[in-house]
Amino acid sequence: MSSKPPNHSVFKFKEPSLANKSLKDEHNLPHMSFAFFPAVDLRGGKCVQLVGGVPGTEVVALDNPLAQAERWVAEGADNLHIIDLDGAIQGKRINAPILREIVKKLDLFIQVGGGIRSQEDVQEILDLGVDRVILGTAALKEPDLVERLAERYGSNRIMVALDVRRGDVTSEGWQKTLGKRAVELGLLFQEKGAGSILFTNIDVEGRQKGIEIAPTRELVRAVDIPVIAAGGVTSFEDVLALRAAGAAGAVAGTAIYTGMLGVRQTLEALRRA
Repeated sequence: MSSKPPNHSVFKFKEPSLANKSLKDEHNLPHMSFAFFPAVDLRGGKCVQLVGGVPGTEVVALDNPLAQAERWVAEGADNLHIIDLDGAIQGKRINAPILREIVKKLDLFIQVGGGIRSQEDVQEILDLGVDRVILGTAALKEPDLVERLAERYGSNRIMVALDVRRGDVTSEGWQKTLGKRAVELGLLFQEKGAGSILFTNIDVEGRQKGIEIAPTRELVRAVDIPVIAAGGVTSFEDVLALRAAGAAGAVAGTAIYTGMLGVRQTLEALRRA
């Protein structure tokens, strides 16, 4: 990815690798595609997985995040989801050097979030060769920022994160509840030009007990832009359920580190199904 040109006006966006190209969902919607994203979450220079996003609840804490990213590539992944948890909570991208190293070494579709608070942050991350940035708190505080970024870099490079606890969207690294519902904000950011939504169900995040499909299905039905689902993805059945509900992709974290869900096996099964 280090060979990607920094001039975004002529940048040819690389679409996420799609594990399935011809599946209809359970409601007989048009044919759709589905992408699978192993997660590399960064905190304190380590690759971690938290329960419900709460610091101090690390289920996984591994040195050398680059080695973990390389592990998923070795198992066949050609999409990667990277979140700077310190950045999300503190608003400062202190794991930026690790991100730079991963992007430089690996050639695959990478989406990045956590601590992206300004257009300058977005520019810096895209200049590294990242394919798509994920805006959370900054978008929620200033929805018009999404519109400006989409106009400058293209909608397909701008994703908005809607992280929900008990139905309410949160911000500041999941620390503050806004009293807004995902469908309401999903429609708003679609209007502002976001190319996709990352929808995370915090209630089941990191618990390895499976997904809750209804909130994802509700959001998918409400918006026209792709929805990537995260939170609780523990089994291949969870992945299939999200695909059937119309999600454009799934992010898997804790379960792929504990061995409950195999990256290689999931990708192979998606291609067969």
